Amino acid sequence: MKLSEIRDILDARVIVGEDKLDLEITTAFGADLMSDVLAFARSGCLLITGLSNPQAVRTAYALDIAAILVCRGKSLTDKFIEIAKELGIPILWTQYIMFESCGKLFQEGVTGCIRKASEVEDKHIA
Repeated sequence: MKLSEIRDILDARVIVGEDKLDLEITTAFGADLMSDVLAFARSGCLLITGLSNPQAVRTAYALDIAAILVCRGKSLTDKFIEIAKELGIPILWTQYIMFESCGKLFQEGVTGCIRKASEVEDKHIA
């Protein structure tokens, strides 16, 4: 699904990356804990989060995440937008909560970048 379709499904505004609306997105990951994003998100996915701080953008960049969808109508800082522009990461913004955002996209065929946490090796679990 194209980023432009995600924008339309979620009544989202494009904050950064108007020129990247043809970007193909097939998987997504939703989280507010960047430690979870680092542990479970995969390259090329859409990150769905309520965080709008520079750390979210830097984490997305480090993992080669395709785009970020900021949900819950969270305020965006100038620094967040500036870093996203600098790193070339598209940012969409929606009023929908994370649960609704994920559900609407799943209904339209976007899948999780992993199905179960067990798909990622975790040495802390016996």
